[in-house]
Amino acid sequence: MARPRKNHKVVCQNNKCNLFQKQDGKDIISKGTNKAGHKQYKCLHCDTYFTDTKGTPLFNLKTSEKKVKRICVEFMEGSGIRSIERKLHIHRDTVGDILDKLGRHAKSITGYLVTDLKLSTIEVDELFATIQKKRKNLSQKEINSLAQARKSLQHA
Repeated sequence: MARPRKNHKVVCQNNKCNLFQKQDGKDIISKGTNKAGHKQYKCLHCDTYFTDTKGTPLFNLKTSEKKVKRICVEFMEGSGIRSIERKLHIHRDTVGDILDKLGRHAKSITGYLVTDLKLSTIEVDELFATIQKKRKNLSQKEINSLAQARKSLQHA
């Protein structure tokens, strides 16, 4: 008798699959990890591989979640991009790109930072405030998005 499959919380990310983002009837197995340490999954209905970060603002980053969290903490504590580069041995362009993505996707990333990376809402609020202060090249739309994300955190 075969052992039962583990019930993963992920759903199929292939929009051509009949079970695209559906919980009922899904048949997904774990298939190891990629270079950044993200889990990979395979949908047995459409034979598509995807990672657990697919659909999140930090999708396609080669940086591990641990380093992204460390970048957030360092930036929140007032460290500059070059300081973070020296401390974490990550190129400044990578640090800047990650901070830009965080600034652009502030509203959608709030849930990801709080639930998956286990940052407190106060830490996320401070991160958004720091990004808003330090990033002079944000558009008005992005600044408004940051402000909305901060307001939603204060009411949570």
